[in-house]
Amino acid sequence: MKGKLILFPVPIGAEDIDCSLPADNQRQLATCRTFIVEEVRTARRFLKRAGYPHPIDSTVFLELNEHTDPGQTGTYLDAAERGENIGLLSEAGLPCVADPGAVVTAMAQRRGIEVVPLVGPSSLMLALMGSGLGGQSFAFAGYLPVEKQKRAAAIRRLEERAHAERQTQIFIEAPYRNNQMLEALSATLKPGTLLCVATDLTLPSQSILTMTAAQWRKHRAETDLHKRNTVFLIG
Repeated sequence: MKGKLILFPVPIGAEDIDCSLPADNQRQLATCRTFIVEEVRTARRFLKRAGYPHPIDSTVFLELNEHTDPGQTGTYLDAAERGENIGLLSEAGLPCVADPGAVVTAMAQRRGIEVVPLVGPSSLMLALMGSGLGGQSFAFAGYLPVEKQKRAAAIRRLEERAHAERQTQIFIEAPYRNNQMLEALSATLKPGTLLCVATDLTLPSQSILTMTAAQWRKHRAETDLHKRNTVFLIG
């Protein structure tokens, strides 16, 4: 009998891990001795915080990130073929959502290995919930281009879709470029377009603020998003 690939959400900021993860997630961690992770150091730290009962030094960690050779991932699910459960961890939030873990999840589906997604925090969904923007239809656009002209064009396309389809557009940026993104959004969007900026979700410094682009032009000088995890939404 094959093992399972269990998708474990990781807290996105909450200082108390119990505020983000159900107790059953912690119980299921104990069934895994192999984990597929983006970065071993942060994965080890998470397991210690979550009360993982097995020796960390004897736990197997398989890295999956932008530096991973695609040729080596073919063996990542071998333990599941032998009947053992494997855990898949994101750096923060949900595995496979804006996360490289989708590669091994697709592999598990092809190989007939049961995939078990667990409940946990998602910055995208928390931001949408708190934004006041439409939740019946929405799309996640990932990262926008860094180059100014291409970024402005992408912002205008998202704005057009938000208005034409009444579909909330969600996207993120590298934390060290958040201030530049907010400046580009407030300068590019039409004055009446709604923009939500959701920052430091689940932390004491959390802020979820929705205003028109015209209001953001006045407010952005007071807003410092540098190196703060932020989700942007257009509606």
